[in-house]
Amino acid sequence: MIFSMLFSFLSGSIDLTLSTLVTEFINPGNSLESQILREIRIPRTLAAFTTGALLAISGVIMQVILRNPLADPYILGISGGAAVGALSAILLGASGIVLNNAAFVGALFSVGLVFGISNKYGRWSITRLLLTGIVVSAGWGAVINILLTTSSSNNVQSMLFWLMGDLSQSRVHIGHYALLSFGLIGGLLLSRSLNVLSRGELIAQGLGINLKSLRLTLYLAASLFTATAVTTAGSVGFVGLVIPHMLRLIGARDHRVLMPCSILLGGSFLTIADSLARTIIAPQQLPVGVVTAIIGVPTFIFILRSTITK
Repeated sequence: MIFSMLFSFLSGSIDLTLSTLVTEFINPGNSLESQILREIRIPRTLAAFTTGALLAISGVIMQVILRNPLADPYILGISGGAAVGALSAILLGASGIVLNNAAFVGALFSVGLVFGISNKYGRWSITRLLLTGIVVSAGWGAVINILLTTSSSNNVQSMLFWLMGDLSQSRVHIGHYALLSFGLIGGLLLSRSLNVLSRGELIAQGLGINLKSLRLTLYLAASLFTATAVTTAGSVGFVGLVIPHMLRLIGARDHRVLMPCSILLGGSFLTIADSLARTIIAPQQLPVGVVTAIIGVPTFIFILRSTITK
């Protein structure tokens, strides 16, 4: 985490030295370097770390309660709903807080839609919820394609950047930190129940765990984490899917360890990816979602092959 943040603070179209960074933190001034750090790099670094951490912990939750190794934070159509809300706001010329609010409303609407459709007579199953999420995601994908094909060329580029992940205008506040702290503390408190649930529902029920209450709590928490992450940075793929698997493959299967490690590794991974996205072809920037895939795919394959060999 420390390395990723230092790398983000020091990297960019204007390189800064470690001594300059220390000086600016101890005695901030009005120099160009101080303005770059205070107004651009520090807020963007914090946004990247928070977003990556929220996606990673949401991925851990989804993979446990759905008992599906391919589950990720977007499996219930949350990113599709947020994307439709954000793209609609872009079409109307909105930006900033209006864009973020539109994305958040779209994400929450998608969550309500999935749960409403899958909840029949007050009862729902994992299979019905999963299938409903896949179908709703496909529907949102069709709406997104319609918005892209009917938009002017001036809006298409900003839309595509948002769809592939964009942290250039992202900012986080105390509410984001409170939510992440809630996720960490709640995950640690529920870690024993998650350990049991990962061994099977029959075992969990036999040990007295209230599965209905636990599932509902976890679903709502994961949906809120994902909606907040998507609102902050757009649709950044791969983090919530791969980070939990990486940690499990190297031995972190106990959720008392997996939860905090996922937060640290997920946040650090997205911070490094965002730093590379804005420096590889500087002054131009790449969508951060492209970089996460480029880094994550070979890394995951290498760890998987190494684990199988052992």
